[in-house]
Amino acid sequence: MVALFRSMLGSFRDLLPIILVITFFQLVVLQQPIPDFFGLLVGLLCVMLGLTFFIFGLEMGLFPIGETMAYAFARKGSLSWLLVFAFALGFGTTIAEPALIAVAAEAATVAAEGGMIVNDETARASYASGLRLTVAFAVGLAIVLGVLRILKGWSIQWMIIGGYLLVVIMTMLAPQEIIGIAYDSGGVTTSTITVPLVTALGVGLASAIEGRNPMIDGFGLIAFASLTPIIFVMAYGMVI
Repeated sequence: MVALFRSMLGSFRDLLPIILVITFFQLVVLQQPIPDFFGLLVGLLCVMLGLTFFIFGLEMGLFPIGETMAYAFARKGSLSWLLVFAFALGFGTTIAEPALIAVAAEAATVAAEGGMIVNDETARASYASGLRLTVAFAVGLAIVLGVLRILKGWSIQWMIIGGYLLVVIMTMLAPQEIIGIAYDSGGVTTSTITVPLVTALGVGLASAIEGRNPMIDGFGLIAFASLTPIIFVMAYGMVI
């Protein structure tokens, strides 16, 4: 109970700058009363409670289970099963990301209105599903690549530099209509569901392998998860 209360105080502290900024610009710059003040308070309370329970749930459940499974796979010594798990984790968490679902649906609507696809429900649903599956597949491969990097001790700097060089080259070749969506797809994948589990996997795996430093080797999976969707979505746009 004490831990939950501390988490709630932390959430309020995190939200306080946003509250102060909105209040300052509304009252001092715009010089207008805050509309629906009571509704705003209720909304802030809901956000604070949601953020509190989300962070508390991560610390109680998702982080421990991710690290525990990473330890278990490391002890089992089966590389193939570890890679299958890494791909499934990346694919499964990404396909369920609310932010990706929203962006894919909006992209399908804009594509239909712009004449890129047929403007009917079936075509929009197919376009959105294709975009989500492409991003999820890219993140799955990214997590596999990140796990191999931890196991082999590869340099993350050179891998990231090479990846972004490929992004620059593909940006010059891809259709202009897909470039913005591709870059946004790299951002929405690293959201509420993917980040905690993937981070826990990387840290747990680096902690379980002798000679690996969790601080140096355990992080970086999220960077791959942000990078590969950009490449795959631009490739998807070239094909579509």
